[in-house]
Amino acid sequence: MKHIIGIDLGGTTIKGGLIEGQNIINEEVADTRASEGGEVTLNALKEVIRKLKTDETRAIGIGVPSVVDRAKGIVYHVQNIKDWDEVHLKWLLEEEFNLPVHIDNDANCFAMGERIYGAGQQFDNFVGITLGTGVGGGIIQQGKLLHDANTGSGEFGEMPYLNGILEQYCGSFYFQNHHNTTGYEVAQKAGQGDKKALEVMHEYGKHIAVLIKMIVLTVDPQAIIFGGAIANSLPLFEESMYEHLIDFPYPNSIKNLKILKSELNNPGILGAAALCY
Repeated sequence: MKHIIGIDLGGTTIKGGLIEGQNIINEEVADTRASEGGEVTLNALKEVIRKLKTDETRAIGIGVPSVVDRAKGIVYHVQNIKDWDEVHLKWLLEEEFNLPVHIDNDANCFAMGERIYGAGQQFDNFVGITLGTGVGGGIIQQGKLLHDANTGSGEFGEMPYLNGILEQYCGSFYFQNHHNTTGYEVAQKAGQGDKKALEVMHEYGKHIAVLIKMIVLTVDPQAIIFGGAIANSLPLFEESMYEHLIDFPYPNSIKNLKILKSELNNPGILGAAALCY
């Protein structure tokens, strides 16, 4: 049976899967080595693909944390990987592996994965948001991924907010820069009832509410589906999030909005593979 390789290239980790039908039959994970960037990250990506590739592999789909020229497969200005300002990724990988390569923004791939395999199956219009090293979004309208000019629609994390951008308050940098810890450590302590950790999660929920307001005012979707490592902590900041949505000028938009956590394992991998179809 034919195989497809799906790659979720994040700012911290490269996750790859070998897809047969609708199932991931083999997985590989590697450090992105983002601080070294350039050829180092490219070689780490190639090694993941090399380990996954079989004689039955027919194509490679890759989600990257940046804007992409879909037709040419050129990746531009990756925010969290050093020296990835213009990478002709499609050409480089097709030369290396002699297989067709399809590339899109990683958050778009996450949204595609949810649409095909996950909670997004029940919605024609929704936004998939990844909460990890960065904060990215993919927009599904009328059941299809929004095909914009540069794959940049839905990058809500880049919007100006307070003394920086939303990503600095809704991604993992928030816990590092403002509380000198990690989201995982805060979630663990909050789950055990630690007062300080619960306060941090309460504050985090306030920032997520701002993110939701921007999404609703821009796209007005039926649902927002959160994915990424931080999304697993949704029960810890959900109450605060809704608390800070009470003042939204169009209350029915919030009342009708479904806010969900992804239940899929590796939707980014599945969504990247879906690019090949």
